[in-house]
Amino acid sequence: MLKIFKQYRPNQIARYVKSYFRGRLFIVGVGAFEFDCGRLLPPMNRDKKALNVLSEVNREIQNLSAASSIS
Repeated sequence: MLKIFKQYRPNQIARYVKSYFRGRLFIVGVGAFEFDCGRLLPPMNRDKKALNVLSEVNREIQNLSAASSIS
């Protein structure tokens, strides 16, 4: 299943990745990503913007996991 995000919102993307665990997504203006085991994988085109998005979304996923373990 391919989810298309029209705007880059790291928290929303992190919740999607965490809930579906494996799949593909596309962010308009950034590019396509795959995710597995609840983490974004590095994209085929390793431009700086895509890698920044990758690290920011994975950080948000980690924050969501930490917040859920505290509650």
